[in-house]
Amino acid sequence: MITDQPSLVGIYGGTFDPIHYGHLRVAEELADEVNFQQIIFVPSGTPRLRNTPLGSRDQRAEMVRLAIQDNPHFAIDEREIHRPGVTATVESLREFQSESIPNRILCFIVGIDTFIHINHWIQWRELFNLCHLVVVARPGYGSISDHRTLPQEVAQELALRRAVSTDDLSKQATGLIYIAHTSLLEISASHIRHLVGINKSIRYLLPSTISDYIVKNQLYIEKK
Repeated sequence: MITDQPSLVGIYGGTFDPIHYGHLRVAEELADEVNFQQIIFVPSGTPRLRNTPLGSRDQRAEMVRLAIQDNPHFAIDEREIHRPGVTATVESLREFQSESIPNRILCFIVGIDTFIHINHWIQWRELFNLCHLVVVARPGYGSISDHRTLPQEVAQELALRRAVSTDDLSKQATGLIYIAHTSLLEISASHIRHLVGINKSIRYLLPSTISDYIVKNQLYIEKK
């Protein structure tokens, strides 16, 4: 039961291999649009549906820590970094909910590229009992209305649960899907890794603290 003045908290998962301005700008805009009290970055350990990250768990967590250190509204949570085995988002969200923080409403931030395949996630429907979903744009994927090939079961959930405005997210504890209106930055971690691999500049694609860390630790350089 939600009492007065609920606190919306964003949970932002990803490999962050490396974290870049695309991630950070989306989080900054969501903090304003949704009025998040806090956004918690949760770097994944070993993702089930993606290639194994090139950066180690500790390296990716450290890059996130460096990137958000000056923003009081951002935080990092390393539970997936320290959890052995394959990462399962539903497990992390169960843990967040078990903390029983009064009035906290969890909103899991997911890219549209992931949302259109969310039915492949472990126990994906359980997510709606644990949080709201906030869907953000990704380069090359257009808007949610363009995706006429959404799996039927995902389209049904979207039709049933779509939030009209951010105000809806504060009116119930879980179960809604909100389509955010964030800027679309044509930046990808894979492109950054490629540029590093061919010895090209990554300046202005990510914070200088991260590019310095990548150089210092010789990340993403092709081994000969």
